[in-house]
Amino acid sequence: MRAVLQRVTRASCTVEGRVTGSTGPGFLILLGVAPEDTPDTARALAARVVKLRVFSDGAGKMNLSVLDIGGGVLSVSQFTLYADMRRGNRPGFSGAAAPEHARALYAGFNAALREHGLPVGEGVFGAHMQLDLTNDGPVTLLLDTAEG
Repeated sequence: MRAVLQRVTRASCTVEGRVTGSTGPGFLILLGVAPEDTPDTARALAARVVKLRVFSDGAGKMNLSVLDIGGGVLSVSQFTLYADMRRGNRPGFSGAAAPEHARALYAGFNAALREHGLPVGEGVFGAHMQLDLTNDGPVTLLLDTAEG
């Protein structure tokens, strides 16, 4: 799995004019699923996300987790994180999981975040979405479970 985490003061997802999910302070997470990913991968990534200490403490140091600040998450599935851009001008997506597999693991990742106590807003799997966010910092991080 690949996750792009953007520390945000707020974020929302709109599909066909309707807000489907949002968060206040916390993370916007763009999540890509690979064919070899499993429910265990999703749970491990969720556990890593909730423990990341990238929010400022009273001294201004990145020392607090999203749980510590009482934050939330907007989670959006994004197969384009597995785009292959090594040749040509059009990306290939053969490195992304099949939709059925990806949908199940996206749901499992979101459920695991909720099990840790985070409020989770969601995008709509497979839909054309508009994301609106205020990146805080900016702080943007890439987690890839294939890299450990």
